Amino acid sequence: MGADDYITKPFGQEQLLFVIEKTVRLRNLQTENQSLREELSDKFRFENMIVNSPAMENVVQMAGKVARSDATVLILGESGTGKELLARGIHYNSPRATKPLVTVNCPSIPDTLLESELFGHIRGAFTGAIKDRKGKFEMADGGTLLLDEIADLREDVQAKLLRVLQEREFERLGESTPIQVDVRLIAATNKDIEKLVSDGKFREDLYYRLSVVPITIPPLRERKADIPYLVEFFIERYKKDKKVTVDSEVLEILKTYNWPGNIRELENVIERALVLSGKPRISPQDLPVHLTEPSSIARNQPADNLFSDLSLDNLEKRAIQMALQRSGGNQTKAAKLLDIPRHVLLYRLKKFNIK
Repeated sequence: MGADDYITKPFGQEQLLFVIEKTVRLRNLQTENQSLREELSDKFRFENMIVNSPAMENVVQMAGKVARSDATVLILGESGTGKELLARGIHYNSPRATKPLVTVNCPSIPDTLLESELFGHIRGAFTGAIKDRKGKFEMADGGTLLLDEIADLREDVQAKLLRVLQEREFERLGESTPIQVDVRLIAATNKDIEKLVSDGKFREDLYYRLSVVPITIPPLRERKADIPYLVEFFIERYKKDKKVTVDSEVLEILKTYNWPGNIRELENVIERALVLSGKPRISPQDLPVHLTEPSSIARNQPADNLFSDLSLDNLEKRAIQMALQRSGGNQTKAAKLLDIPRHVLLYRLKKFNIK
């Protein structure tokens, strides 16, 4: 009938009160959890996504169709285009919406720990394994597992992932008993995975298993009709109860820019403008210099044409300038984009006299 607990006779008043309080807390948590799930489901409904360009309309339509199935999805697109957002939309619009969505960012986990992170381990499986641990596949049982930047997986882990997709089972590290799971897999990458396959750097059989339904999200420069609506959305997010308008000139500037950092870069620009403006209106003066100066290296140019001078110093200097622009001048974030320590970046800034 749905009992949560029981007590044995004879029992004292304190014991009875303890069990009742514990049961009430459990029910409150269940209610709160259900409320949060409904809120998430509503937040990620495809109808709520900002779509005005034909290219994105096609993407959302395809995602809506595939969400109703259990098909494996491979989401392709540049960094900052919203691959994770689309993956969440697919999960929360699927029959698995009430089950977990577990996300793994493959490059953020050291190679030595990635296999344990995905498949789990038993106590003593390796040095430091002091207790049994479930992997992400077990945690996502009944729900969805998102493997972000899957092109960075080691070859041996690729082989094990292929087996899970084929057999729907795996073993924890240090254990030979297979564990069966019911998991819907969504993978995402910003790399040219077909080229990696042709170069022998990514398993061809795994690629075909992953790309049952491939969905490519276009970069922001190819969906500029969405920019005014995205601007409105980000203003609503960051305005802090103020009424804010945007000059038409600002929207024109935003439409002519190339957006190498895509939607993530646009969000940073709008948040920065709101912070610096101090007025109920965003004007061109509130935008970063590299958007308003036509001579800037990043404005209205495809990324491949940015480096006409191929001297090593020039390439390094331009890369540092672009990283600083994308990070809004944050040196720690710029160093991370460049994949170098912060002190090395500081040395390069001094070397090239970059303010």
